[in-house]
Amino acid sequence: MSEKREQNTSKTNNNKVIKKLVVLVFAMFGFGFALVPLYDIFCDITGLNGKTNDVSATYENDGIDISRTVTVQFITRMAKAIPWEFEPVMNEMTVHPGEVKYVQFYAKNKSQQDIVGQAVPSVSPGIAAGYFQKIECFCFTQQPLKANEEVEMGLQFYVDIDLPSEITTLTLSYTLYDITTKVDS
Repeated sequence: MSEKREQNTSKTNNNKVIKKLVVLVFAMFGFGFALVPLYDIFCDITGLNGKTNDVSATYENDGIDISRTVTVQFITRMAKAIPWEFEPVMNEMTVHPGEVKYVQFYAKNKSQQDIVGQAVPSVSPGIAAGYFQKIECFCFTQQPLKANEEVEMGLQFYVDIDLPSEITTLTLSYTLYDITTKVDS
C-alpha cells in the first residue's frame, strides 16, 4: 500500500513539474516576441546600435562650427543578393558640424524584372547616430526601379554641432532590401 502511495505522490509531483515547465516554455516564447519591439524602442531612445530617425530633420541654424571637421564615410550593401548595383557617388566627405551637405547614391536594377528597394540606414559609432540628421533622404521612401533602370538618389544632411568632440569620423551605412513582394501583396 505504501508503494502505491509513493507512486501516486511521484506521479503528482511529476505532473506539477511538467505543468511548470510547459508554462515556462510559453513564457519564454512570449518574452522572445516582446524583445524585438522593446529593443527597437530602447535603441530609438538611446541612439544605440546606430539606428537613425526615419523622419526628416528640420535644420536649425545654430551656426557652423568651423573650428572642427568631421569625416563622414558612406558605405552600401545589398541584403539577400538583390540584383542591383548600389553605391555612393562619393565614398567620404569632410564636413563642419552644423553645415548642410548633399551627397548622391547611384542605383541600377541589373535584372530583367521591376524591383522595389528600400534602404535602411545605420550610423557608427552608435553614439553618434543621434547627431547625424537627415533633412532629405531616399531612405524615407521606397525606390521602384524598372528592369535595367538606373538612378541617382540624394541625401541632404548635417552633423549636429553638439556632436561630442572626440568623435571625428562617422560612417553612414545603407543596407538595401528587396521589398517587391511586400509591395505587391
